[in-house]
Amino acid sequence: MQQKRHWLVLILVLFSIKIFGQGCSDAGFCTMGAMKPDQAFNKKVNLKLRSIELSYYQGKTTLTPIVRVINLDAAVSITKNLGVQIKVPYQMVSGNFDKTSGMGDISLSITQRFRDTENFDFSATIGAKIPTNDANLKSSGVNRPLSKGLALPMYYQTSLGSFDVVAGASYISSKWLFATGIQVALTSNSNTWNPDEWLPPVYPSESYVRSYDVATRLKRGTDVMLRVERNFRFAKYSFNIGALPIYRITKDQIQDRNTGVYEKLEGTTGLAFSVLLGAAYNFNVNNAIKFTYGKKFADRKVNPDGLTRENVAIFAYLFRF
Repeated sequence: MQQKRHWLVLILVLFSIKIFGQGCSDAGFCTMGAMKPDQAFNKKVNLKLRSIELSYYQGKTTLTPIVRVINLDAAVSITKNLGVQIKVPYQMVSGNFDKTSGMGDISLSITQRFRDTENFDFSATIGAKIPTNDANLKSSGVNRPLSKGLALPMYYQTSLGSFDVVAGASYISSKWLFATGIQVALTSNSNTWNPDEWLPPVYPSESYVRSYDVATRLKRGTDVMLRVERNFRFAKYSFNIGALPIYRITKDQIQDRNTGVYEKLEGTTGLAFSVLLGAAYNFNVNNAIKFTYGKKFADRKVNPDGLTRENVAIFAYLFRF
């Protein structure tokens, strides 16, 4: 009877994913190293120190594009307290303008655990995001024949097109996870999206075209994050609820097409805030499945990077070895 209840909980969570979603409005650093949600903490069980996680992510943007990502997340321990992580995503975007697909930005990080006690762990991470293209994919013309060869907005790009540096730290116990981090874009991208090129007759609605923010050779502002998560851990399954505020502390900048001078964009700083819910089921010490959903309550006014989401669903399989 108890086993049936476990499976019923998982089915209900999976169904909930169809309804709710969360938008992590950063560029992925909130799941790197020490900042990752739902981290294992069990001093009584000899946890495997290496893992491979395969996940499927689907999110609807604040406009029409739908983003789907298949992500491979591998973590390997060099020593008991030192580990490296690599995330390799394959991203697919479909919307009114076009369909795009390709490798997403690769994340590399190294995490050092500085305190390992019976009651808590304290760890720190440094890492980088490596672009896989210049964020200037062109329209294929499949959806809008007259648009063939025109640059697409950032919502359709599979890469942010910039090299980023990331750092963060976390405190984790059996019940709580507190994490903070910072991400700094070191370079700009090469996006040349120009809404004027997409006006009728290329696309029938001028208002819709202009709803996409210009991101000409965008240099994103700096993000800082705080993750607060409460975990409920049991023998086979666990649940978590958390808050994820991310604040862009400096303005995004774009290049003026005529002068080549960079200008700072109003409305690009501020808070993106989400409440997250998750569940996991551990079949044994090696295998687990995870589900995540949530709800965004606040966002920045202007988002030229195209990262904002309305709904997100995540399913993941975790193998420890």
